[in-house]
Amino acid sequence: MNTNNEFLDVPNSYWIDSTPQTDYPRLEEDIDVDIAIVGGGIVGITSAFLLKKQGLKVAVVEANRILQGTTGHTTAKITSQHSLIYAKLEKEMSKELAHQYAEANESAIRMVASIAEEYRIDCDFSWRPAYVYAQSAQNVKAIEDEARAASNFGIKASCIDTIPLPISIKAALRFDKQAQFHPLKYLKVLAQHIPGQGSAIYEQTAAVNIQDDPVAVVTRNGQKITAAKIIIATHFPFFDGGGMYFTRIHAEKSYITAIRIEDQFPEGTFINAESPVRSLRSQSDGDGELILLAGENHKTGDGQNLNVHYKNLLDFAHETFEVRDVICRWSTQDCMTLDSVPYVGNLTSRNPNLYVATGFGKWGMSNGTASAMILSDLITKGDNPWAPVYNPSRFNLSSLKTFVIENADVAKEYVAGKTETLPGNIDISKGEARAVDIEGQRLGAFRDDMGELHLVDLTCTHLGCELKWNDAERTWDCPCHGSRFDYDGDIIEGPAFNHLQPPGTCPNQVEARIFE
Repeated sequence: MNTNNEFLDVPNSYWIDSTPQTDYPRLEEDIDVDIAIVGGGIVGITSAFLLKKQGLKVAVVEANRILQGTTGHTTAKITSQHSLIYAKLEKEMSKELAHQYAEANESAIRMVASIAEEYRIDCDFSWRPAYVYAQSAQNVKAIEDEARAASNFGIKASCIDTIPLPISIKAALRFDKQAQFHPLKYLKVLAQHIPGQGSAIYEQTAAVNIQDDPVAVVTRNGQKITAAKIIIATHFPFFDGGGMYFTRIHAEKSYITAIRIEDQFPEGTFINAESPVRSLRSQSDGDGELILLAGENHKTGDGQNLNVHYKNLLDFAHETFEVRDVICRWSTQDCMTLDSVPYVGNLTSRNPNLYVATGFGKWGMSNGTASAMILSDLITKGDNPWAPVYNPSRFNLSSLKTFVIENADVAKEYVAGKTETLPGNIDISKGEARAVDIEGQRLGAFRDDMGELHLVDLTCTHLGCELKWNDAERTWDCPCHGSRFDYDGDIIEGPAFNHLQPPGTCPNQVEARIFE
């Protein structure tokens, strides 16, 4: 293997590349349904599937193609083991709420298994134990506390001294009856059951607003989807509705490499208790077995020379295994909440017809499925036994410090971006990018491999922060709320939904509708 060439490929997700692209139509006219769902990831597709089964007419609208956002860039572990969370929730929330969280995620695993079996979905579903391992003595007690808490909440958890990986550890936590799968093979079959009988999926249909009286989703091209209820399942909520989600969520990047090794990978999924994160699982494909190695988390927009994160993962791979080949690599972005629990339920207490699901951290397969179950129950029954722990309007004193720190960091990034002194020339080489100041306008300049120069206004169209260059993906990323744009200014990831302004236009236009 030529390690000098490991980073020359364009990042691409194995899940997306190994399944056919969808081709659902655009929305071309106003429609009226029972439930409008904005966002075609695991929450949107699973919610639509469950609600249609109960006889409701649903419409899913997706700005691009369904399942190509964070859902298509996951590690695809279906597990209630979310690193070390249950002892934390028990301490900072309550035993009752921590128990709800455990039940929700254990139930989500069983639902995926049940649906895959009932509909005979060939999605590589398999039961696996899940491990958290500690290499530092200071984390042994945390492992023991987590095993006790999880066991009390009905999870089959135990402390062990060794794991079936060639890694020296101090202690480990094992959860039994966890799982893994191919998320797009599973969800694309669910999606096929949505259209018909008044329900539909619309791709390349960007939602830009929600209006009242009547309640309706408004698309970029002006079509309206009138509905009794609306679910916002756009990863970071595209519509805030006064919930101030941009003050309660931050975005984190993490990285994944798919490799082949000489030895057989042991049965199980693995993650360490320390930082930097190292998460591992296997995945069968037509040519044998892939090992997905993930980690290297950092806040979106932080750091320079981001290719080093892929290098660090591969260095770990070479230290741990006999690596035969590197197949592909990709990155993902997760929304993180103040207390590590997603926000699922009514957007605000003032919006009984609007629902949201966001903030899954690194655990979207189980939490996304649980969210769809909760939203389906809230819409059809008015209640769900796990709704209290996920309630978007909750406030915990223990999360106040995190709230202050996160928003102070956003303010710091905003001010630093506006006051940074930039060079006034565009003397850059092929493949290089730089922030520059041209006649008082802050621009992002990138010269592609053919030598063509690409210029964009560097002000994020969400709330006006200044963007930073990501050399690993060749994107402009927002350090405040995680929006990402390609080097021509087109949106890759929200919460922004307007493209970057071209040079010469007003650089300070932001989306005032976020405060509506």
